[in-house]
Amino acid sequence: MRAIIIGLLGALFFSVTFVLNRSMELEGGSWAWSASLRFIFMLPLLFIIVGYKRNIKPVFLHLKKYPTAWLLWSTVGFGLFYAPLTFATIYGPGWLVAATFQLTIVAGSLIVPFLNKNNDRQSIPFRSIIISLIILAGVCVMQIEHMSSIPLISVILCVIPIIISSFAYPLGNRKMMQVVKADLNTFQRILGMTIASMPFWIILSIYGLVTDGLPSASQISQTFIVAVSSGIIATGLFFYATELVRNDNQKLAGVEATQSGEVIFALIGEILFLSIPMPSIVSFIGILLVIIGMILHSIVSPYSTSTKAPLIKHASGND
Repeated sequence: MRAIIIGLLGALFFSVTFVLNRSMELEGGSWAWSASLRFIFMLPLLFIIVGYKRNIKPVFLHLKKYPTAWLLWSTVGFGLFYAPLTFATIYGPGWLVAATFQLTIVAGSLIVPFLNKNNDRQSIPFRSIIISLIILAGVCVMQIEHMSSIPLISVILCVIPIIISSFAYPLGNRKMMQVVKADLNTFQRILGMTIASMPFWIILSIYGLVTDGLPSASQISQTFIVAVSSGIIATGLFFYATELVRNDNQKLAGVEATQSGEVIFALIGEILFLSIPMPSIVSFIGILLVIIGMILHSIVSPYSTSTKAPLIKHASGND
């Protein structure tokens, strides 16, 4: 239950991403700058946090030891997660992007068999998927009215990037846990992933400069807020929650399911700050299904595995 609560707090802070990214898009800001500036701002903040306890050196030693793994899975877990998610805000409001991103709940369960090698592979936690489908049903209900008024091409350009994002986030996170093992703490791992993904963000920022010029003062200030709220606080909370239950597939799926709270928090945020219309009864039914699914996850996860097999097999080399 502790990991579930921490995950929900992470969802609250992470919902700021969807609200402010949509706000910047409505103001005409470049999606490339919205994405890259978040991680560029995160880097010095993480150096301060990790450096406060003088824990920076182990990060660089680990990066030097496994450079390929860090570069690959950090680019997947941060780059291919956040850039497509930000791009999707061009074609849909924040709550719709947050809702579609809940595909990551099922994605986190589907990738389980592919994370470990040979005989150490774990089976797909079907019970978690069934409960996750309740959450996704709620998500679909919330989208019905909005999707009926969106051109098909906009739906495609919104959904496909989020599908990529929804698989990249749990895949990159879990693969980095395999590489890091217990060698680094949560913020050391986030710092390492931010450093290793920086080539991706530099390339994306160059693209933003060429296509849209320099970001506005408003976009810079809003991306800084996103960096602190979502990049530091939310990511730290979520990574910490996943590490608490890293050896139990069912509980890990339950923690990842708390991300569905982003839908509710983003919807409230857009109503308050972007003045979007109050959702209909149909949308509230969808929200209720999401809440029911989250409650079921928190109840079932602690008791659903009588035999527990380790989710993470310690990786070696640059795997």
